[in-house]
Amino acid sequence: MKTALPPRLLRLAAASLLTLAASACGSAPPAAPPTPAPVAGKTEQLWQKIQAANADLSCATQSDCHTIGAGAKACGGPERYLAWSSKNSDGAALKALVAQHAAARRADDEREHMMSTCSMISDPGASCRAGVCVVNPTSPFTTEPRRAD
Repeated sequence: MKTALPPRLLRLAAASLLTLAASACGSAPPAAPPTPAPVAGKTEQLWQKIQAANADLSCATQSDCHTIGAGAKACGGPERYLAWSSKNSDGAALKALVAQHAAARRADDEREHMMSTCSMISDPGASCRAGVCVVNPTSPFTTEPRRAD
């Protein structure tokens, strides 16, 4: 003759099985942290090279100062303009670095499916002020770069 298990014992057995099943699902090994994308690292390295190549902004006259569009917006055009001095800097090398950086930023945008407001910023020009090339002040309606490098 079979005897029925008491309801309390059945509930205890069911709860034990559920606890065991739940703990088995939660014991997966932790995932490895994501590694940075190689293009993003390349973009940062290029930005550092641009800053190093453009470290000497000294000027004697207004004609020593120029601007160059840097970065790349998702809809096209530069993110910002940098002042640079032709007095002690190699403009061709700086332009090559800026072009490489812009290409890397466009690749980042494509990979990340980045969108843009498609607003264009005008070249503000540069001036020699107190012996240093600086970007001219812009209108308050000019958009800022979408991210800092």
